[in-house]
Amino acid sequence: MPKTMTPPPGVHFLERGWLSSNNILLVDQDQAVLIDTGYYSHAHQTLDLVKHHLNGRPLAAIINTHLHSDHCGGNAVLQAAFPNATTWVPPGHAAFVRQWDALALGYIGTGQHCPPFISHNSLRVGQEFVVGDHAWQCFAAPGHDPHSFILFSPDTGICITADALWENGFGVVFPEIEGEDGFADVSASLDLIESLKPSVIFPGHGSPFTDVAGALIRARSRLTRFIENPDSHALYAAKVLVKFKLLELQRIERSAFSNWAMTATHLEKLHHAYSRGLSFENWFEFICDDLVRSKAAEIDADYLINA
Repeated sequence: MPKTMTPPPGVHFLERGWLSSNNILLVDQDQAVLIDTGYYSHAHQTLDLVKHHLNGRPLAAIINTHLHSDHCGGNAVLQAAFPNATTWVPPGHAAFVRQWDALALGYIGTGQHCPPFISHNSLRVGQEFVVGDHAWQCFAAPGHDPHSFILFSPDTGICITADALWENGFGVVFPEIEGEDGFADVSASLDLIESLKPSVIFPGHGSPFTDVAGALIRARSRLTRFIENPDSHALYAAKVLVKFKLLELQRIERSAFSNWAMTATHLEKLHHAYSRGLSFENWFEFICDDLVRSKAAEIDADYLINA
């Protein structure tokens, strides 16, 4: 595990590709807790990884830092495999899970899929749970998602930041797509992480890292650029949404991809606010071409291919 300490016994960091969030599995003699479950298309791989590390133990609980599809898409498969596991979700979205409101949960907006699952309990700010010898504290960390949580273990120095802080930035600020202020919350969440004085970050995507100060500098620099030029965040958000779907599909005819894009209401909102007079089709073509220019995608005849 590069750029980090060796995790303490019973703490397993399962690094995934960017389509699925990383999984953190906490295990002791009596229980096991899984934090985030990845995207639905990797759900059975997630289950195999978890079973391997559990080595016959049952899974006691699933905790979702937030309910974007790449963090909870494996919930349904894990719940079916471990029917006695309790699933904890952020309180702001708990009612929408009970009703299974895919629009309110954001899955229609992103054009992504998440199989319905059950939530049993809501996380609380200040809540603490203990696995083995380590206590984990729950903190609200809005910005990327207004209902997102992070978890911190004071005795190990590990902070599970989900998409509030990566080694080189943070996740798309989804409230800004909805026309709401999210940048101030991003700043406050970065301040919160700094105040906890973690020694190692377990991010939602990418490898663990110990240069927390450097990551915070880079994240704040990116945030300043977004605040000063909201168009740059809009372009970043559109490219992330399109790239994520391309990661899932790997290869798709461009006309079919455009048809998918018109069903993703977040892209529709970004186009409406930042299209600069382009039709949706031409704007989406510009986004795809920009991915090709940055070598995040390739063109083969009428197909767009993940690169």
